[in-house]
Amino acid sequence: MIIKVCGLREPDNIRQVAAIQGIDLLGLIFYARSPRYVNSEKTAAEVAALNNKKIVGVFVNETLDEVVSKCADYHLDYIQLHGNETPEYLALLHKRIPATTKIIKAFSIRDAEDLKITKEYDRLCAYYLFDTATSGYGGSGQSFEWSILQSYKGLTPFLLSGGIGPDLVRSLLDFQHQMLAGLDLNSRFELLPGLKNIPLLSEFVQKIKFTGL
Repeated sequence: MIIKVCGLREPDNIRQVAAIQGIDLLGLIFYARSPRYVNSEKTAAEVAALNNKKIVGVFVNETLDEVVSKCADYHLDYIQLHGNETPEYLALLHKRIPATTKIIKAFSIRDAEDLKITKEYDRLCAYYLFDTATSGYGGSGQSFEWSILQSYKGLTPFLLSGGIGPDLVRSLLDFQHQMLAGLDLNSRFELLPGLKNIPLLSEFVQKIKFTGL
């Protein structure tokens, strides 16, 4: 089970999160309208120095040039696209980033109909990310009805996102899908936007990955 912690911003907090056993991916948001927006040379230096976690850069309808630039500056292992990026955009992006850098495409889920478009992105993504449909782009702290995902029959594994919090351990352990690859954690593990609660994260990850309830 992959654990991704998204919305990191502060260098010291990033270092603390990276030290938690069981966390695999660290997410940095490069969307200027987000309260977790990253635009710091100190943060770039901090993530570049990490060698025990993979770094994910999150973008929303960004230009290819900017994504490629951030990919180099922050040594991104994954690029997560959280806007209305087309399959054609992803194909062009693949040509301009290192072969080792993978793409995650996020989809907002209201009902089973929202899953149909994922077919257009097959073979372009390492993972999909299924998030709660809202008026914005993620970070809402709201969950969607996970049973909708039983309609997903695609071949691309997915990360589950949207309002995942400490109170959902039992439900997450019970949720089964053959293409479920991991969880995306953000706002419900924060003290403030961009500042994660380390003890809360540690306890949650321990239960999910190692001990159960």
